[in-house]
Amino acid sequence: MTIKLLKKGIKVNGEYFPVFYSPSTNNINGNATIYVKSYEPLPKEAYSTLQIENNSDMQTDYFEKDRIRIVPDSPYFKQVNMLANKKRG
Repeated sequence: MTIKLLKKGIKVNGEYFPVFYSPSTNNINGNATIYVKSYEPLPKEAYSTLQIENNSDMQTDYFEKDRIRIVPDSPYFKQVNMLANKKRG
């Protein structure tokens, strides 16, 4: 599986997903976060590599967009923080 972080999105196995980034300074646990902008779920194989959260509940008609938690020891942590801070100014 290939994951590529871009300025305004991520590519998972060549499929593009628009996202926005939140730096670790915004999270009490020190994690950076990637928020997917669409309701389209990330590919299933991404769930084994990334820490993806989505608490959608189809029975109660409650839907969330995927968000990816990037912990400090992740190989993507530094790049996510850099991309998040670039957008801020």
